[in-house]
Amino acid sequence: MSDTGSESEEATERTALMDGHIAEARPDREIAERIARKKKTKSDSQRTYGSVERSDGGGPSGPSRSAPSGSNPQPPVEAQIEELELKYGARHVIKLFVPVTLCMLVVVATISTVSFYSVKDVYLAYTPFHEESPHAVTKVWNALANSMILLCVIALMTVLLIVLYKKRCYKIIHGWLILSSLMLLFLFSYLYIEEALRAYNIPMDYITLAFVMWNFGVMGMIVIHWKGPLRLQQAYLIFIAALMALVFIKYLPEWTTWAVLAVISIWDLVAVLTPKGPLRILVETAQERNEPIFPALIYSSTVMYCLAATTTATAGEGERELRPLNSHGTEARQEGAQAAGDGGFDAAWEARREADARQPRRMRVEGTAPAQYTTRIERPPPQPELEEEKGVKLGLGDFIFYSVLVGKASSYGDWNTTLACFVAILIGLCLTLLLLAILKKALPALPISITFGLIFYFATRGIVKPFADALAAEQVFI
Repeated sequence: MSDTGSESEEATERTALMDGHIAEARPDREIAERIARKKKTKSDSQRTYGSVERSDGGGPSGPSRSAPSGSNPQPPVEAQIEELELKYGARHVIKLFVPVTLCMLVVVATISTVSFYSVKDVYLAYTPFHEESPHAVTKVWNALANSMILLCVIALMTVLLIVLYKKRCYKIIHGWLILSSLMLLFLFSYLYIEEALRAYNIPMDYITLAFVMWNFGVMGMIVIHWKGPLRLQQAYLIFIAALMALVFIKYLPEWTTWAVLAVISIWDLVAVLTPKGPLRILVETAQERNEPIFPALIYSSTVMYCLAATTTATAGEGERELRPLNSHGTEARQEGAQAAGDGGFDAAWEARREADARQPRRMRVEGTAPAQYTTRIERPPPQPELEEEKGVKLGLGDFIFYSVLVGKASSYGDWNTTLACFVAILIGLCLTLLLLAILKKALPALPISITFGLIFYFATRGIVKPFADALAAEQVFI
């Protein structure tokens, strides 16, 4: 085959090989649709390498040979896409259930064993009404007022974060998040460890405690704000979410906790789904800039930082090459021409190149025996992913309020209510993921789960628990 005029074919085949490599590496819906489009247009994009002309005057043969009859037929594209969606969705459901369950278990275990977080003696500055009146109407009014004040603070901080992000004030945002992480990993973690040691009656001197706290806090700052093992980063984020949930349970008044859960679910719905919602603006801005949202705010099932490529692709990678099996004579002639003056590129060579460029390319086979050719495919070595791996992401606020609901239910000592709230949250999370797969856009994770959790809590507390107590009093077992 001639070596000239093949730039377009090489570029096309290099692109095709690169598409196949990426599809194998990342089998999500986007790649599955790309595979479907490739299979649909495969018959139109077949590349020909010219015709073979026999020296005995025979007509040109076809440029391609039919596939072997024994090859396995490919499954339908729709079946492949459906299988990929099922595997992708099921894997992500499991990857969400595990951290959410762990976070709620930490909160429930702490509430059940450490009495410090169940005692109401100090309240947050954002809740000036402490529900000390014996009248239910006054308590409801105080709870709604506290929840609205806390919602205004959350909305104001969210809008401030959006403005800073839109203005590209990344240093201020990182400083804000670093200070928050320092308080959680050192101050609140110290209080948690101190109360846990006191509850379990474990002696420890202050030198050892300071050493443990220093290593724990510094390691957490490194894996959250820089990089580290993925499992360790996820563990720190789960612990931070559980710690914040315990703080809310401890420092929020009794009825205010339930009002805050209801109000924050409505806020989450408005902030994500409305056109001017702050959380929607944050997600869309991050997508436009092709930037990941800050790892201190998001739980991710994949590595949050980007990996740098350590090797570079060479010019000849990804090319298809068609060579004769018996090409020793051709190689010898090429070596002899290169040994001549001017590297073999004389005037005659230029004339032949121009003549070949004006004529259709053909391969002449001497003799009647069919020519044998082999196709060699040079695939590039696997490169590290230059972008963030696709994976499931859930805001830490969702972890916090899920755990607040279950932890608050467990603080009353009724395990039926606690299990009902736990199951309700997981069911709501499944429905949220189902809607996410159907609608294919960002959805709030709190409304469905929190609504189910509140319904299950009040139904179990008001109906199931009295019924179970009456059966136990009458010695009736089901």
